[in-house]
Amino acid sequence: MKGRVAFLDAVHPVLQERLEKAGWTCDQMEELGRQEILDGALKAHSGVVIRARLQLDQALFQSMPALQFVARSGAGLENIAIDYASSQGIEVFNSPEGNADAVGEHALGQLLMLFHKLRIADVSVRNNQWEREAHRGMELKGKTVAIIGFGHMGRSFARKLRGMDCRVVAYDKYVRGYHGEEGVLEWTMDQVFEQADVVSLHLPFNKETDQLVQHHWLRAFKRPISLINTARGGIVNTAHLLDALDAQVIHGAALDVLEFERRSLEGLISRSSELDRLLADERVVLSPHVAGWSVESYFKLSDVLADKIQNWQHSLHST
Repeated sequence: MKGRVAFLDAVHPVLQERLEKAGWTCDQMEELGRQEILDGALKAHSGVVIRARLQLDQALFQSMPALQFVARSGAGLENIAIDYASSQGIEVFNSPEGNADAVGEHALGQLLMLFHKLRIADVSVRNNQWEREAHRGMELKGKTVAIIGFGHMGRSFARKLRGMDCRVVAYDKYVRGYHGEEGVLEWTMDQVFEQADVVSLHLPFNKETDQLVQHHWLRAFKRPISLINTARGGIVNTAHLLDALDAQVIHGAALDVLEFERRSLEGLISRSSELDRLLADERVVLSPHVAGWSVESYFKLSDVLADKIQNWQHSLHST
C-alpha cells in the first residue's frame, strides 16, 4: 500500500479506480469540512483530491503533516497556497488538459451565439414573433479574434477557430515564441487594443488579474469589441462592463463566469443591482460556469490526474 488518498470533492470514478489499482487506499470524504481537517482528520493521508470547495491555505496544509500531493480536478489553482505547498515539497497537480477542448468549443459556441443573435432569436420565435431584420447577424469571417492568455485553454480556442476565416492573435505576458502555433499571430497588448474585434480571456485568477477588465482597460480599445470570459468571473468588473455596453465601447459579451459566483464556484452570492442589470441585458450571453463541464471532460479531468500521479510515482522510484 502506497498511502491514503482523501477525495474531498466528487470526481469521475476512474481516478479512484486507477489509484487503487496502483496500490493507494482511497477514502470518499466529500462532506469533510475545514474544521475537521484542522482537527486532524487527514493527518495520516498522503494525498487529497479537490475541486474548488475548500481553500487549501497554510493552516490546512499544516494540519496534514503526511501530505505528499494535492490533485486538483480542473485548471484553476487559486484555492491552493501553491508557494507554501512547494516550500514543503508537496506536489500540486491540476488537469487543464482534461477540459481544454470543452472550453474551446464553448467559447466558440458563445461567440457565434453573440454574433448571430441566436439566444434572443430563439426567445423571439418562442414568443410567436418572426422578426428577421431584428435578428440579422454578423459574420466572424474577416474579424480579428484576440486570445488573452495562451495556455491550454487559449490554445484550444485557437484550434477551434481554425477554418472560421478569421485572424487569430494572442497575447500572453509570460509566454513567448508561439508565433505560428495553431495559426496564431503573437501580438503585443498594444496591437490588441488597436485592432481587435473580439477578445477572449483565458487567464488564471490572481492578484494581477483581479478586476483586470475595468473602465480604463475597456476604453483602451480603438474599436468596439465583443468580450468572452470563460476563465474566472473576478477578472471582469461587471458594472464597468455594463457601462461600456451602454456607451457602445463594446458590442456584447459572452460570460460563462461571473464575479458574483461563490468561492466554491457552486452558485451565486446574494443578488445585487449589478447582477440584476446584467441578467436583464440582451447584449450578454450567459452560462453557469460550464465551459469546461462536458460529458467527455468529466472523465478526462480525472484520467489526466491519474496519469500525472502515476508518472510522479515512477519518477520517484527511478531516482
